[in-house]
Amino acid sequence: MGDSETFVIVGAGMAGAKGAQALRDLGFDGRIALLGDEPHRPYERPPLSKGYLMGNAEFDSAYVHDESWYLDNRVDLQLEVSVRRIDRALRQVELSDNSRLDFDKLLLATGASPRSLPIPGINAEGVLHLRRVEDCDRIKQTLADIEQLVVVGAGWIGLEVTAAAREAGVAVTVVETTELPLLRVLGPEVAEVFAALHRDHGVDFRFGSRVSEIVTSNGKATAVRLRDGTELPAEAVLIAVGVDPEVALAREAGLRVENGVLVDASLRTGDPNIVAAGDVANAFHPLLGKPIRVEHWANALNQPTTAAAAMLGRDSKYAELPYFFTDQYDLGMEYLGHVEPGGYDQVVFRGDVAAREFIAFWLSEGRVLAGMNVNIWDVTDQIKTLITSGTTVDPMILADPSTPLNELIAR
Repeated sequence: MGDSETFVIVGAGMAGAKGAQALRDLGFDGRIALLGDEPHRPYERPPLSKGYLMGNAEFDSAYVHDESWYLDNRVDLQLEVSVRRIDRALRQVELSDNSRLDFDKLLLATGASPRSLPIPGINAEGVLHLRRVEDCDRIKQTLADIEQLVVVGAGWIGLEVTAAAREAGVAVTVVETTELPLLRVLGPEVAEVFAALHRDHGVDFRFGSRVSEIVTSNGKATAVRLRDGTELPAEAVLIAVGVDPEVALAREAGLRVENGVLVDASLRTGDPNIVAAGDVANAFHPLLGKPIRVEHWANALNQPTTAAAAMLGRDSKYAELPYFFTDQYDLGMEYLGHVEPGGYDQVVFRGDVAAREFIAFWLSEGRVLAGMNVNIWDVTDQIKTLITSGTTVDPMILADPSTPLNELIAR
């Protein structure tokens, strides 16, 4: 790899920063330009709905690298810069200040943006989203000042902020279109655990409900009106209805876009000079045999090594299983694997579900597709082996805590 080459990374979040690190670790000696539209150097997002939001961690601990790292590793970090256009023919990116930057290879790490709702009052004061550190600071300040919060959406972000709000003594009503929280991700058997957890902490759920309007007074949110006419008083409203991958640049550049930027197992797009990683990448998964896009910290952490290898013309495939974690009240959990709605035929529980100390396994025809350990630790390696081995297991033995997981694997 010649030292005269320029590799450009669009998006200075976790995936972008880890991409720059991977390029240096793999011996790339050319110029690296890392472009981000935020005023902060790259940081991790999980603390925004976990430790930093709860006040248990300083924001400094969220930074991916020390400030000096970028200088020491000759990474040209450009902040508050957005890319307007990718010119594939000339191999240039056009920046928001009208300047252009040549690239030999390009990594798209543009991430995702919170969805909004097309309803009246969505832009009122007191309506919150969570994606960036400024959003988190606004939520923290709000939770210190209010007594009633309505959360729209019972996914991970919605529930983590709900937990933080309850711990801060704020009354919370959660509005969700489906019958249970996290239903798409976990299925009804395990989603019930999270419904019970939050009910035990005084959360009021409104399942099967849709928001028609955010009621305002003098430009400030005062209530949430549901489609059935119910009004839920609110001093603030968090909209947590998922995110959309930031694909505008890729689409305009003529790259294949379908639930993200479509890439192969090496994270290459259809253009030999462009790769994608992190929340924006819909990547073919060799183990699962299909493309998947997951918005998890672990992808932003690990995918960039594969993307960097592809930029350097090396062969590498990304085959890590999706992994995520959450902390809500006294429940801590890790989830490994990938199951689509209706993609399993049974859930096996091992341990004490009522006490929230258990492992849940999602099975299809006796094969383990995913596992979630709740308040039980140091078992993800065994869960991973059960999934990747593809062997069938006896559900009765799987459910029996007296049979060590290692013994199951050995069988």
